[in-house]
Amino acid sequence: MNRLTTLLLSGIFSLALFSCTNKENTYAVIETSFGNMKIMLYNTTPKHRDNFIKLANGGFYDSLLFHRVISAFMVQGGDPDSRNAAPGVSLGMGGPGYQIDAEIGAPHLRGAVAAARNNNPQKMSSGSQFYLVQGQKIDDNYLDETERRQNIRYSPEQRKLYKEIGGTPFLDNDYTVFGEIVEGIEVLDKIAAVPTDAGNRPLEDVRMKVRILE
Repeated sequence: MNRLTTLLLSGIFSLALFSCTNKENTYAVIETSFGNMKIMLYNTTPKHRDNFIKLANGGFYDSLLFHRVISAFMVQGGDPDSRNAAPGVSLGMGGPGYQIDAEIGAPHLRGAVAAARNNNPQKMSSGSQFYLVQGQKIDDNYLDETERRQNIRYSPEQRKLYKEIGGTPFLDNDYTVFGEIVEGIEVLDKIAAVPTDAGNRPLEDVRMKVRILE
């Protein structure tokens, strides 16, 4: 997908689906050895937006790993235990010592930035771990079944995007999506394609650095 197509889809993504407020959006860049991804943080999820900005500005994410990578699904990072983790060590339980209240609403379309969480009934998010959705194209039958199972209703625009660009709808209504990739989605695809071990950790470390754009 070229940059223009990505930006056009992003415009549909944000304006048609998520009703961002009039406040100017905040953008961040996730730097990796595969290239950079520019993300937009949603004003409709202010607790997640402000927490991500705070952590990024404090250098929290710098040198952390994308420790969980599953092709056609997502790539996950933000565990502080990953910074100095030895090869083969299982990761995914670390955080800053707090959780964030759920702000569930946006769907898990391709390029979505969402908060990981443990299995808690309030669906509160990890204080730092997040994932980037790669997903795959979805048909109407799958969306119909997801609506029944997850007790949600997709708009015609959301259905169209799930069928045309893909995503992971089975996560909808359970996890908070708080942003989207607006440039560099091909970097996500490169990371999602790396070889991994039995625990879905990349065999060669994929590190990140996150900075907020002023």
